[in-house]
Amino acid sequence: MSVVVPVFKPGAAFDELIASLDRQTLGHDRFEVLLCDDGSGEETASRLVEVARDRAYIRVAFLPHSGWPGTPRNHGIDDARGTYIQFVDQDDWLYDGALEALCDYADLHSSDVIVGKEVGIGRRLPSRIFRKDVPRARLGEDPLLEMLTPHKMFRTSFLRENRIRFPDGKVRLEDHLFVMRAYFEASTISILASQPCYAWVKHAGSASSSRIEPETYFPHLEAVLDLVERYTEPGRLRDRLLRHWFRGKILKRLTGKKFLGYPDDYRERLLDVVGPLAKRRFGPGVDGGLSFPHRIRAGLLRADRRTDLVSFARFEMEMKCRAVVTSARWSRGGGLYLTIDVSITRDGQEALVIEPGTGRLTSLPVSVHGLPTALLEAGRELQNDQVELVLRDKAAGVERRIASLHQPSLGEISVAIDPLKVFGPSDESRGAKLFVTVRRAGWTFDVPLTADAATLAAAGHSPLLAGRTCTPVAGRGGSVELRRVWPGGRLKDLAGRAARRVRSGSRKS
Repeated sequence: MSVVVPVFKPGAAFDELIASLDRQTLGHDRFEVLLCDDGSGEETASRLVEVARDRAYIRVAFLPHSGWPGTPRNHGIDDARGTYIQFVDQDDWLYDGALEALCDYADLHSSDVIVGKEVGIGRRLPSRIFRKDVPRARLGEDPLLEMLTPHKMFRTSFLRENRIRFPDGKVRLEDHLFVMRAYFEASTISILASQPCYAWVKHAGSASSSRIEPETYFPHLEAVLDLVERYTEPGRLRDRLLRHWFRGKILKRLTGKKFLGYPDDYRERLLDVVGPLAKRRFGPGVDGGLSFPHRIRAGLLRADRRTDLVSFARFEMEMKCRAVVTSARWSRGGGLYLTIDVSITRDGQEALVIEPGTGRLTSLPVSVHGLPTALLEAGRELQNDQVELVLRDKAAGVERRIASLHQPSLGEISVAIDPLKVFGPSDESRGAKLFVTVRRAGWTFDVPLTADAATLAAAGHSPLLAGRTCTPVAGRGGSVELRRVWPGGRLKDLAGRAARRVRSGSRKS
């Protein structure tokens, strides 16, 4: 196989990429690396020659400067000798077994495109696409659009026979154009989620963190929309695909703090471009699958209600969600029972007031005169209202969902935490902070669970059936942490589990 890396004046992170290639479990006689330099100059040229000197599996191509990664990647497609091509960016790296696992998976399923699990380093990535392996993923059904980066593996003959290439020169969303064309042409798209493959690293000053220029950016978006329409007929699939870009590239830029943070002149320029674009390219079928907040936003955008869009964004930014423990107690059976008061407020009042029967949002400080009458009806979103309690160890990258409750209304809720179920027999965790995720009428809030120290202290010590000693404590700012004894307490853990087995057996008999 061939690993294609577009290179331009690489920094220190490039050494980490090369080290990860050195460590691949796939033998160096079974893959090559093409370092395609985009006219970086003599200093980079010397560095690449030095890298390749003692590595027979690395080849270097020195290309005229194009200013964008598309042309170097295309050179890799043309020059690759491997059955497959894996694209890697110069600041990222591969997990040790990535190439071997990807090749084996592609061979097993005769895949044209293989989406290996990406892991965000310093950035959050979508998670649905990597929940499970999908040997034959379906566009529009499986969450393939969540990950349109070029960090994928492709069958070389497939790319060449279908003439799938990156646009040359500086083209925004060039990765979307390339990947979507591959998705449409592929006979088999496979998702390998069970093994981490690609580390996507966020560095300060990366292009993805810079503000776009509306006048030059959105014509490139329209090129992607043209591609989708060329490969689909009007209907459900097209609407579902178009919705991805309407939501992610336009509506998300008009939300809450982000929208209000734009300078006034930039906000006007943005709306000058995206308002007509929304009316021209996204119909009612696209809106039908949007969340309730985005449906409101889309309606205001098409009506060119700019002041109301600002008011709506301010309404969103001023909403405050709180989850506060009002009582805590341990049961003799080993469960920690918490009563939690959950609220979403604005200016001290309930922020999301829903009219019974109609599902109409009555607390929005925006006039909907002249807009569709159903615009403020939450509808299906109310059926998905829920509160989740999550134990999250950010340092270890571990998240455990403890409880999930369907909540048609907020207020006081009761949840139980069973330490022996949360922490397995070989779990070395010393505990972590508790968070609450609240979904209400299409909005999602993720906030730390808070409490005062006295409320948690009233719970007392964890009983024998809880296993190792667990203690809820109020940390900085009142955030609740569930602290667990480790490595001590092994005998308590064993005793607690044994006692539960005895209790369970006596109940059955």
